[in-house]
Amino acid sequence: MAKDIYNNDYYKKFHEQLVPLLNGPNIKEVSLKWLEARVKEYAQKTNYGSSVWRSVQSSRLAAKTVYLGSEAVRLPSLLPYQEKVVKNAPDELEKVLFWMKTLPFIKITRQMGNNPDYNPVCTLYLSVGDWRNSRLAYMWGSLLDEPCGRPGPAITMIHIPEEHQSRQQILTMPEFNLNICLGSDYLGEDKKGFLRQAMWLADEHGMLGLHAGSKVVVARDAKSNELKKHGVILFGMTATGKSTWSCHQLEMDPKRGEMTYASQDDICFLKDDGSAYGSEHNFYVKTDVRKSDQEAMYYALTHKSALLENVMVDAKGNIDFLDESLCGNGRAVVRMDKLFIEREGKLISIAADSLNLPSLDKNDALWFAFITRRNTIMPFSQQLTPEQGVLAYLFGESTLSFAANPEKAGDSVRIVGTDDFIIGSRGRKVNRFYDIIMKLVNRFPGQVQFRLYNTGGMGEIIEEYEERGVQQKRLVRKAERVPLDLMAAIQRGDLRGTNKYEKGVLGTMSIVEADGRRMDEWDVHKLYSPEQIDYYVKDIIRGRRAFLEEIAKEGLRPEIIAAAERSFRAMGDVTARKAGVATPQSFAPSAPEPRVIVQREEPVARPKRPGVWRWR
Repeated sequence: MAKDIYNNDYYKKFHEQLVPLLNGPNIKEVSLKWLEARVKEYAQKTNYGSSVWRSVQSSRLAAKTVYLGSEAVRLPSLLPYQEKVVKNAPDELEKVLFWMKTLPFIKITRQMGNNPDYNPVCTLYLSVGDWRNSRLAYMWGSLLDEPCGRPGPAITMIHIPEEHQSRQQILTMPEFNLNICLGSDYLGEDKKGFLRQAMWLADEHGMLGLHAGSKVVVARDAKSNELKKHGVILFGMTATGKSTWSCHQLEMDPKRGEMTYASQDDICFLKDDGSAYGSEHNFYVKTDVRKSDQEAMYYALTHKSALLENVMVDAKGNIDFLDESLCGNGRAVVRMDKLFIEREGKLISIAADSLNLPSLDKNDALWFAFITRRNTIMPFSQQLTPEQGVLAYLFGESTLSFAANPEKAGDSVRIVGTDDFIIGSRGRKVNRFYDIIMKLVNRFPGQVQFRLYNTGGMGEIIEEYEERGVQQKRLVRKAERVPLDLMAAIQRGDLRGTNKYEKGVLGTMSIVEADGRRMDEWDVHKLYSPEQIDYYVKDIIRGRRAFLEEIAKEGLRPEIIAAAERSFRAMGDVTARKAGVATPQSFAPSAPEPRVIVQREEPVARPKRPGVWRWR
């Protein structure tokens, strides 16, 4: 079905016709400085002297994004709307050609990264029939730097917010280094459009694009009492804490020489020597922060240089970062050099000296930290083997919260690498990650560490019941969320080498003591009965097995599949296949357990059944 609706011949013809139009008389090339004064005329001023704008669209159009091109770049499956977009793409692209000749556009070029090898040159063409949309070019341009002659490649994005919202769509054409956004005025489409293409091109250049932040931590080792330098790469889906923990100081002790330096908060490009090239020169962050929780981020957000959107600002210019009554996705472009912490009455920058993590031979250790957000039996930290680290990248887990989506509360979400911007085979990404990890582990024994951090909670119980023929959910017991100071202690203790781990119910080493603090109150056996624990473990195994089967069809290597089977056995799955035997063809869906319907008049608190999740 999918093969028949793509028109590669037309895409090639479209691109050939588009290129001459990119220098038309209706296109004005501008600089960031030229834009600044003009776009701020349309901004509301805050009492900090910063600017805030509002957008009609306040989130990305993930379900309306398609990849046009050969089978190597297409989405593995299409939603009904996406299928419609692909079928109608030639007609829509004809309109784009017409608009490129007629509408007023501004053009701005910026450069990603700062390294000798890979620095995508990014050019944005923005339609400004409504001049207020010019803020998109200014805010996006503020994330990157001026082009300076470093090697590309070149990436182009066309953004036409004026297209009618009923025809909203994102057309990605990876093989032409081209993205087109139609009908949205959300800045995230520009940011992620360029970064998505940059990650794919990094993969093509022998690196691995990661949806991950990075930082350098100097910590005093508990055994040797020496200061050691750690590179840390933090994976996480949106809103799980990637930016928070990329910038958090972990309550380290600067008097003893300890410090955390932020390099990136979103995207980096991993090399097989353990280095990671950075992408953006500044950060695009969520604004729901407290100074007590995210000190450095708060200082950057309250500096006059912050560029804010969809944040609550009253008539006097006062900002309330926690008021989300108008929009639940307040965002801001903040400068890295304004990430401050206050120590002994002085403001100290936590910005790293470079966007890039150095190679592992220049650090004492490299950490791969996977951030999940679950609320039942998942411990707040798991110490992983390299093999388990690859599986953490493969499964990329989190769950939907009751507050965000009551109907799907507790349902698992799995995205390879926590990266919903993958172009082409997801199995290929996992294979590449496996290759890099195993090479690093063999070359630097003992210096590559893996952790899975749960920034959610433990102890949640959601009941399911049927009311008038409709399946409903009710929160019976709210999860005890990990305190921020405890999560800081966990990460600090890992880096210092003071934490203690024991074998847990998930077949991994679970944390029992964090930097000298016992965690007995978070013992899963105190929160659930043995039957409930067994239920949740089986739930996780079922979900992972189904996802493994899905990714295996995209070329996942047999040794990774075998590793997953070993992990299932370690979790107590007696049906797990022997290591080395499993192949993509040998998988069969696990039979679902019979569903128990709980009547409303006699509610029973029991673990929920896993929802069905399909990758987009």
